[in-house]
This record gives sequence, C-alpha cells and structure tokens, in this order.
Amino acid sequence: MSEEFNEEVNDRLIELTDEETGEAVLFEHLDTIEMNEKTYFVLTEYYEEEQDESDVYVMTVVQLDDGEETLEIVEDETEVEAVFEEFKSRCEDDFDFAE
Repeated sequence: MSEEFNEEVNDRLIELTDEETGEAVLFEHLDTIEMNEKTYFVLTEYYEEEQDESDVYVMTVVQLDDGEETLEIVEDETEVEAVFEEFKSRCEDDFDFAE
C-alpha cells in the first residue's frame, strides 16, 4: 500500500491520500529517521480526542519517476523493527510504549 504525499497541514500533521480508497487521512508526524541511506517517517493516525493507544506506522520516502515524492508503508518486518527500535530509543522520555 502506498500513500501519496499531499501537504503538511502544520508542523506535525500530514495529510495522506490512500491510493486504493482515495480517502484523505491525517497523521501526526512523530519523528524522521535517517537510516541505511533511507529516510523514514514514524507516524500515527491523528485523532482530535486523545487516544489511550495508537498504532505507529513506519513509512519511507520514495522518489517517483516524475520527481514527486511519495510515502510508502514499509512492509519488511525486520526493517520496521529496526526503525521502531531507533524511534523508541530516541523518544523514550516522550512516549509510553506498550510491550
């Protein structure tokens, strides 16, 4: 699944459009991690009301043939775990992580 990068709503919110459904979804940008010559975005779906638990998504920036950039969900579990471990170590004081 790939999401087309539309625009930054503010400095922490990003609106993505799901290519399969065409629906726009707001995500909160938690961190950007440079690792293994790739740029990863760590995101969670944005809700106006605070949630007790939230899923975290790891996406990577991909450059298309026309020069545009898109965010693509990382599907390789080993890659996701490595990025998420880096995120946890960088942000352990900011978030409570469920084990």
